[in-house]
Amino acid sequence: MTAVAAHDHHDDHHHAPHGLKRWLFSTNHKDIGTLYLWFSFAMFMVGGLMALVIRAELMYPGMQVVDPEFFNQMTTVHGLIMVFGAVMPATVGLANWMIPLMIGAPDMALPRMNNWSFWILPFAFTILIGSVLMSAFAEGNPSAPNFGWTFYAPLSTTYGPASTDLFILSVHMMGISSIMGAINVIVTVLNMRAPGMTLMKMPLFVWTWLITAFLLVAVMPVLAGAVTMMLTDRHFGTSFFDAAGGGDPVLFQHIFWFFGHPEVYIMILPSFGIVSAIIPTFARKPLFGYASMVYATASIALLSFVVWAHHMFTVGMPLAGMLFFMYMTMLISVPTGVKVFNWVATMWRGSITFELPMKWALAFVILFTCGGLSGLMLAITPADFQYHDTYFVVAHFHYVLVSGAIFSIFAAAYYWLPKWSGVMPNTFLGELHFWNSLLSVNLLFFPMHFVGLAGMPRRYADYALQFADYNWWISIGAFWFGISQLIFVAVCVLCAMKKGEKAPASPWEGAEGLEWTVPSPAPFHTFDTPPVVK
Repeated sequence: MTAVAAHDHHDDHHHAPHGLKRWLFSTNHKDIGTLYLWFSFAMFMVGGLMALVIRAELMYPGMQVVDPEFFNQMTTVHGLIMVFGAVMPATVGLANWMIPLMIGAPDMALPRMNNWSFWILPFAFTILIGSVLMSAFAEGNPSAPNFGWTFYAPLSTTYGPASTDLFILSVHMMGISSIMGAINVIVTVLNMRAPGMTLMKMPLFVWTWLITAFLLVAVMPVLAGAVTMMLTDRHFGTSFFDAAGGGDPVLFQHIFWFFGHPEVYIMILPSFGIVSAIIPTFARKPLFGYASMVYATASIALLSFVVWAHHMFTVGMPLAGMLFFMYMTMLISVPTGVKVFNWVATMWRGSITFELPMKWALAFVILFTCGGLSGLMLAITPADFQYHDTYFVVAHFHYVLVSGAIFSIFAAAYYWLPKWSGVMPNTFLGELHFWNSLLSVNLLFFPMHFVGLAGMPRRYADYALQFADYNWWISIGAFWFGISQLIFVAVCVLCAMKKGEKAPASPWEGAEGLEWTVPSPAPFHTFDTPPVVK
């Protein structure tokens, strides 16, 4: 606090600016983190509305709400928005807010680039969502992207609607944003740690984000290459993915999944870091096996580059290829199992209390493990011939990404909201949000395993009569889960309005780390004088 007093006459050092310019031109890591978090939540709600359109159509057999063409547009844009607009920006927002506080840095290393990396995103998603609105309201009914979120060729190249070009531009912009954000994290973590904070003293959230950032830098250019090849196939006479010109549509799948599988870990590794911060706090014990957690995270990242073709067992791969990708996929479950074991061992004989962040973290551990086990089932090549492109796959990745990534982001929000806002989140509303989300998410996704095993294909706007009962319950779960998220809006609005019990600097007994040494809410500028880590 003496450093703050010494510089108090410099108003711009410690007092946040006001008005629109603050948010448009901000280079402050906390403001940019806040922008990312609000943007990701807005995209979560937009993507959720699209999911509700899908589930409204599938509530009963036959066609009732939308036509199959619009249904395909919804499945495509829902997936793209949730992956690139909701989960990824949310974890980048958490990184922006928390990494400088956790490592004792005054800000991110490249603040102007940080501003740019955020402001690209609203334009990218305006272009993507605009293609759907144009499709809905323009005369002549031009189509929005309608080829699934994996945009396989030739559906997206030879047969793709005109709006595919808008989609390609949007994906390029998202990729540029991600690469800039990742470079910023890498430079900040490697160059701006407080004196005494060695790499093996960093909080695990910082470690998981450092590894995630390297993954982003490695695979986002691969995605850029794929969509550029799509563009040249569509307009410049190449035939990378066109069999008639000597190309191969399966080549697209190889390139896409070489990006796509590390992308799955880009979304889930920060979640591991969040849960590794929360469980020790509420178990009141140090994290069990810190070093093994770091090595497990690095192992997952490295192995993620050699498992991509487990998404492609049905394309006619050679037997040796199938066996290689099957064994590599099973191998990646080992470091993931190490993490789950370490979280359980941390709680073992701990003095556990069940505050809201801990409930979300526990739900994450249990439900993410369920998603991981169904992933192991999908890894077995002969079994995957039965599961492939059925609702079993939809159930698997939603258990990993909704009750995994999204639940951990809610855990982070409830854990760090006191530090962000200066007030404790409303406990009654938080409990209501948690229990409604927990029950509804299982009603929504668990029955999908059964309809998938029974043979119901994904991305169909209609289905056979024998799937009707399960689909009705799945749709009820979807609307219940969607409405439950409005409770979280109320929690955030109350915190933003400072309605609630004032939060101390360290509101959770047992919380450790530099972020809990600054006041709540965190001052606009922190760590003018770097703390020394003993």
